[in-house]
Amino acid sequence: MMDIHVIYIAGTLLISMVCGLISIPLIINFCYKHNIFDMPTARKVHKRGIPRLGGVCFLPSMLAAILAVVPMLNSHSETGNEVTISLWSCMFFLSLALIYSTGLTDDIVGLGPKTKLGVQILAASFLPLSGLYINNLYGLFGIHEIPYWIGFAITVFMIVFIDNAMNLIDGIDGLCGGVALIALSGFLYCFMCSGMLVYSMLIAAMIGVLCSFLYFNVFGTVENKRKIFMGDSGSLTIGFILGFLWVKFCMSTPKEMPFRDDSIVISFSLIIVPLLDVVRVSLVRLMHGKPIFSADKNHIHHKMLRTGMTQHQALAAILAMCITFIAVNMLLITVVSATVIAITDIVLWVAIQQIINIFIRRKGKSVFNPIEQ
Repeated sequence: MMDIHVIYIAGTLLISMVCGLISIPLIINFCYKHNIFDMPTARKVHKRGIPRLGGVCFLPSMLAAILAVVPMLNSHSETGNEVTISLWSCMFFLSLALIYSTGLTDDIVGLGPKTKLGVQILAASFLPLSGLYINNLYGLFGIHEIPYWIGFAITVFMIVFIDNAMNLIDGIDGLCGGVALIALSGFLYCFMCSGMLVYSMLIAAMIGVLCSFLYFNVFGTVENKRKIFMGDSGSLTIGFILGFLWVKFCMSTPKEMPFRDDSIVISFSLIIVPLLDVVRVSLVRLMHGKPIFSADKNHIHHKMLRTGMTQHQALAAILAMCITFIAVNMLLITVVSATVIAITDIVLWVAIQQIINIFIRRKGKSVFNPIEQ
């Protein structure tokens, strides 16, 4: 990618970051003024009410940054290279606005899980309807090209799956944001290498405001009134964007991006920890006779805390786990098939869980915790 494009991407990131740094303190003050807090419950880690509307600034900051940079880009672009409005972009931002509004509504007045799931399915369906869908599995389990109707179902399922995985992993300071930052950085590198400027700018805008949020979320304190949670408006927005990027990078579009048969492995690797954690938690609930959508304290961050780790230690351990999976898969990608890598990831994940369980038992605590004491 040309150096000038790197400048536009960096500019998008910086503008979004500045928007976040300006707006988040205003949001915190608004929450204190109107008593909008995430209050402690039996399944939550924090012990005091924390403002929960940090994610409110995500979409506006992203749009402000993109709208500020795109006119400059178009004014300096050669004829035919301008950023234009397409069907998929309209459908994407419509879907994103729907997800963002749903998360914001849930943060303020509350929504039932079935309502949120229904909106997620609807929003995800807009993308394959506009022509953006999984059309190739690149040999995973022996499958290559797939028909539209199967790709439609896989696309909707994966976007909803990723969206909920990011929402559910948002349980300790910096975790959802940190996992997303790693994944977004990976996608940014991939899309930049593929010459996909618009997607790179979108990712950079998300990274910028996310960095601003993490500053307040991880390092802010309740005493100084500088701490804030992202809420569902943030985690659902992040999850939907990651789902969209996953689909786009996996979709075989030789006219837009160079064909690469490792795209599905790379995409899964970038967000594998939250995805595997949702699968594990669901299976454990079924094994214990609990409803699959029941609340408990059995997610990866809950388990890390039961080993005796602090929140920051658990955060560092899980982020290191994400990076380890990416590194392992990138080493394997040149020597074995996608199917072998998938099996290896599952075996590695099971082994990690068993090690964590050993440390939990040494603390005299239960490996499986429903809503606990």
